[in-house]
Amino acid sequence: MSLIVQKYGGTSVGDADRIRNVANRIIATRKAGNDVVVVVSAMGDTTDDLIKLAYQVSEKPSERELDVLLSTGEIVASTLLAMSLKSLGCDAISLSGAQAGIQTDANHNKAKILNIEPSRIVSELKKGCVIIVAGFQGVTKESDVTTLGRGGSDTTAVALAAILGAKVCERYTDVEGIYTADPRAVPEATKLKEISYDEMLELATYGSKVMHPRAVELGQIYNIPILVASSFNDHPGTLIHGGPMEIRNKVTAITQDMDVAKITIVGVPDKPGIAASIFEPLAKACVSVDTIVQNASIKNITDLTFTVAKGDAEKALRVVNPIAAKIGARECLADTRLAKVSIIGCGMQNTPGYAATMFSTLYAAGVNIQLITTSEIRITVIIAEDKAKEAVRALHKAFELEKE
Repeated sequence: MSLIVQKYGGTSVGDADRIRNVANRIIATRKAGNDVVVVVSAMGDTTDDLIKLAYQVSEKPSERELDVLLSTGEIVASTLLAMSLKSLGCDAISLSGAQAGIQTDANHNKAKILNIEPSRIVSELKKGCVIIVAGFQGVTKESDVTTLGRGGSDTTAVALAAILGAKVCERYTDVEGIYTADPRAVPEATKLKEISYDEMLELATYGSKVMHPRAVELGQIYNIPILVASSFNDHPGTLIHGGPMEIRNKVTAITQDMDVAKITIVGVPDKPGIAASIFEPLAKACVSVDTIVQNASIKNITDLTFTVAKGDAEKALRVVNPIAAKIGARECLADTRLAKVSIIGCGMQNTPGYAATMFSTLYAAGVNIQLITTSEIRITVIIAEDKAKEAVRALHKAFELEKE
């Protein structure tokens, strides 16, 4: 029998009826001749509700205790799904992240998987069980519960698919696949039949919420195809893989990311070691920095700008303000009313003209560009957040992505 790992998002298991629907889908996969390991997220808005509850009882909840609290959402979903499967005559067992052998570092709220010891899973599969693993969580060597950060259940699923040698990881949610843009912003967006790991990683990193970037990275490293599809119908989804692709428009998709804050340190001395003195403390504080721009030096003085998630803006300022004072910088400024808009496509790397089209399109739409960053297959601009949807729609039309 082939092994398939399936992952179901929070909306897919949002209530009892949806859990029964997922159970029936799993049974159909079993009847098709497959062993099945399932990873589930917490039901609906459970994680958000638990976070709100934590802050109602504590202004600054302990990160360790918060991880234990948040992990219960996935435990609830996994046990209910196991119960549903058993009621339908299918042997099933639920496992927490720790019981599934998922070992992580001790970075609470943003832990990374270090190793998976799958002996319990393999043993239960040999008994003919469907394994339901609580996603988003693991355990440290000290037996403390950790969580993997938002979207961490995707990472759980792909990591299990890799360690167990699954033929595919199927990621089911409330959308039917990967689109050329967010359909809520661009109604003309079309669904992609397939997308490369590289393109999907850029999409996930720069705004698409359909897949977690770490999950895509693991899929690419271990060559695990990932199918993104809806749990509410049987329509074909989008396959993320590393094989040959159909020839298509050089721009594959447009993304937008509203979770952007810009920090500017004004009047930085332009000398060796200054950048390290700023970014090393940020790294130690677990602040992830994205775009970094340093202006040309005038009389050995420059401005240094970088972007972080909005939720990290205050922490970033707390880190850099004393450093700025120490190195003699003039001031630190923050702007949280920003967005990133990106065009992404593997065919862009060897074809000129895409930057020009992007910039001229934004100019015609009256969108001012504050910062620009690029990779071989991506061009990203930082703009005012109230211009993001307008920019995405204009670029989607300019690159003719509404055409199949």
